Amino acid sequence: MYIGPASGFRLERESEYGSREQNEAAAEIVGAVRREGDEALLRYTELHDRVKLTPDRLRVTEAEISAAYEKVEPAFLDALRQAAANITAFHEKQKRSSWMDLQPDGTMLGVVMRPLKRVGLYVPGGKAAYPSSVLMNVLPAKVAGVPEIALVTPPATGGREGIDPYILVAAAEAGVTEMYRIGGAQAVAALAYGTASIPAVDKICGPGNIYVALAKRAVFGAVDIDSIAGPSEIVVLADDSADPRYVAADMLSQAEHDEMASAVLVTTSERLAQAVAAELDRQVATLPRREIAERSLEQYGAILTVGSLAEGVEVINKLAPEHLEVITEDPMAVLGTIENAGAIFLGPYSSEPVGDYFAGPNHILPTNGTARFSSPLNVDDFVKKSSLIRYSREALLRDAAGIATLARHEGLEAHARAVEIRLEGGESQ
Repeated sequence: MYIGPASGFRLERESEYGSREQNEAAAEIVGAVRREGDEALLRYTELHDRVKLTPDRLRVTEAEISAAYEKVEPAFLDALRQAAANITAFHEKQKRSSWMDLQPDGTMLGVVMRPLKRVGLYVPGGKAAYPSSVLMNVLPAKVAGVPEIALVTPPATGGREGIDPYILVAAAEAGVTEMYRIGGAQAVAALAYGTASIPAVDKICGPGNIYVALAKRAVFGAVDIDSIAGPSEIVVLADDSADPRYVAADMLSQAEHDEMASAVLVTTSERLAQAVAAELDRQVATLPRREIAERSLEQYGAILTVGSLAEGVEVINKLAPEHLEVITEDPMAVLGTIENAGAIFLGPYSSEPVGDYFAGPNHILPTNGTARFSSPLNVDDFVKKSSLIRYSREALLRDAAGIATLARHEGLEAHARAVEIRLEGGESQ
């Protein structure tokens, strides 16, 4: 971990994803599923997940979903439902309506908003299962009005076909319309191009391993994707008023995700910097995922000292973190100068996990510095917009000369004539 002045720190992240071999492997799988459909899908599932399936076993049954409810604790279900209500309420405020603007001359301009018809959600089945991510992906789509949401998740390893019951319950509660026991690049390809058993979707969302990320990049264009997500990040901006226990705990909440996660403190207080360093050592020692968190801190952790909060904000705007906590004496005084952050948590009691699980804003956020130009997953990500243009003859008479001038300037004579022919003689019947 780097501890010292901010001027001496630089967070290095890869701008490209995957080795040449990984890219070639993902491309091979995507191409095979596109050409062969279910046959290739089942072949790669047996090869990589060690589960032999038939087409009739791809889809999760209603009986399996019902059985999953019997395996989860009532307290989990209660918490899941409250979180879902909060997430839905927040995203309801993001909805926008179609609009039309009618002018006295008969011109009408506007926008028609329509939900996507079918969305695919990838849920990883690796180091941990994340029901909260199911809610965060599905509920904005439901609020947007998407009628069909297909979930794919890898079958359990070891030759069994079981799927984590907490994932199944979260998906059912969120409103997923169909679920399939497939994973990896082959699942992404099936969603993108469709097979005999799995209809194609319009958009694919959700995180996965490197092969899933590369497959999503490969199919982009045939379908839309949410993003190519990088490792999780947190930056805490703090002054001398911050409790070092809180800061260390929040840094570790991200460091425990995986070895590539980044946790950074930016502070005006040398005292706080030293106290947080000691707290990190103390708290990490008792974590179940200690090795992961320690490796994350060693590789991508940092405690940076700055001369002022203004200098600290400059550092943050350059890092453009996924998660930003502001634990200062007056967080609202700082907020107006923060330009680049996926989600901003204000004050000592707005711990990052509050946003991960419960508050309502989406926890699927831009990573790898892309908060400079990207936003959290939201309702607009599941809506398409069509422009409306209706001109009256009066309006066309007014604008025809200008349209024709621009068209001929670009060497497009037929464009100009397509307008002018409508003005020859009388009004068309």
